[in-house]
Amino acid sequence: MDHDTYRPQTFSISIKGVVVRDGKVLLLRNERDEWELPGGRIEVGETPEECVAREIFEETQWKVETGSVLDTWMYYINVAEKHVFIATYGCYPIGNTQPVLSHEHKEIGLFSENEVPSLIMPDGYKRSIATWYARLRGSAAELTG
Repeated sequence: MDHDTYRPQTFSISIKGVVVRDGKVLLLRNERDEWELPGGRIEVGETPEECVAREIFEETQWKVETGSVLDTWMYYINVAEKHVFIATYGCYPIGNTQPVLSHEHKEIGLFSENEVPSLIMPDGYKRSIATWYARLRGSAAELTG
């Protein structure tokens, strides 16, 4: 392989949050008419946890506390022909204000766990949502023991 022509593959990194409040998960509808998790590109100088909390606030005006990492994967967006490295975190909502739609999305939705599988949404997001619901159930069981 000619070293002069080698270019490392570039891809963006997106940190997404699964926020469940009152049994419903917070989702946003994008320009491709898919539902997605709130979140976005990490910036230099911030941790993934800070990034997801900032992005969720920018996109929905919801304040959250970032919990544990749920999943990571490389996602290929066909229409954009680009790869994005996705990391998802479980997040705890702070307060109980209504979410506010930003200019970045078409719609905000709050969905119950059993509504998620039928939504038009990447499988990786569905997996992360299922994982967070299971962890929340597990921690609730520990508390009520």
